Amino acid sequence: MKTKIIVFGTPTCGWCKKVKDYLSNKGFQYKYIDVSKDDQALRDMQRKTGQMGVPQLWINNKAVVGFDKGKIDRLLQNQ
Repeated sequence: MKTKIIVFGTPTCGWCKKVKDYLSNKGFQYKYIDVSKDDQALRDMQRKTGQMGVPQLWINNKAVVGFDKGKIDRLLQNQ
């Protein structure tokens, strides 16, 4: 099964850049959504996690709030 990764972030978020770099360096492709420009995506993100902060990742529809390397790696390992 192909790993589906969505990264929600904003252009001014330093942690968002770090998480995107981390995924790229590990060879994973992801879809990036700028929630400062996409109100529907922002609402979807908030509805799923109850959190407004970014970055948020959805790895095969499992949410990670923040740049939590341990959780990200665990979810990616199971793929």
